Amino acid sequence: MKLILAPMEGLVDFYLRQILTSIGGYDWCVSEFIRVTDRLLPSRVFYRSVPELNSGGRTASGTPVYIQLMGSHPSVVADNGARAVELGAPGVDLNFGCPSPTVNRGGAGAILLNEPERIYQIVSALRQTVSREIPVTVKMRLGYDDTANTIDIVKSIEAAGANMLTVHARTRADRYKAAARWEWLAEIREAIDIPVVANGDIADLRSFQKCELISGCSHFMIGRAAVRHPYLASQIRQHRAGEAVTSIQWIGLRALLLQFSELMVHVDNQRGAASRLKQWVRLLTKGADEVGDVKERAKELFERVKKERDLEPMTQMIRDS
Repeated sequence: MKLILAPMEGLVDFYLRQILTSIGGYDWCVSEFIRVTDRLLPSRVFYRSVPELNSGGRTASGTPVYIQLMGSHPSVVADNGARAVELGAPGVDLNFGCPSPTVNRGGAGAILLNEPERIYQIVSALRQTVSREIPVTVKMRLGYDDTANTIDIVKSIEAAGANMLTVHARTRADRYKAAARWEWLAEIREAIDIPVVANGDIADLRSFQKCELISGCSHFMIGRAAVRHPYLASQIRQHRAGEAVTSIQWIGLRALLLQFSELMVHVDNQRGAASRLKQWVRLLTKGADEVGDVKERAKELFERVKKERDLEPMTQMIRDS
């Protein structure tokens, strides 16, 4: 079983990747997407988006960070993938799932699900450009407006040479509102031979078990639940190993928030750092029900910090919580 920390634009950055992977449980994580348009990006863009490149493409705990690229021109995507590998990326992931209207109007992300042949060309160009030793992975949704092209798309991705396919089990039209259609993952698994990674609506141990049963998948990518429920990957590992699943305590989550604050002390934009910390507290208020009183403690803390704009007093509020 592989557990992967999902790429989440504007949420899971360098700092959160450090913290979430330090807990353990993830085989690798995928960076926020780097948008490529019509040229080879300078190295500084990669280093700015993925500072882990300064440490062999791994987080402080040693977890590999695959660089995710999003673009629509095969040769440009391939050239930027090669640059990422030259800089130390242990793997390259391609984004065909972003539902952002702005991104889609620019011809990238989920809009490409309407063009299976273009997807084939992009994946194939990257696979032929980087060393065979470097994993090329793909993340997609079930389709743009519907699932009419789903099987054609996944077969194209396999034929192009991808090593692994992650499927967010919703269409672009579903956004994040409709329930994930895990049954589609079982159909996709039957259609192709490369490993399929289940993504979407894995919110806690109970939903993980349900996804595993319905999809038949052996590999899973965890998105927002990784932030709302930071110990979920560890709990899944314990469950699969037949061990007692550790219950989550507020003192542990508070320690993570303080660790995040300490990392953010050195960020130039301190107001932005305070906002990111506040964002995490808010997400903890929406955590899994199995976490007991943690959500209530998070709600109490959020009420205290929600109007605070500076990092230092917010950090003291967390210490006192």
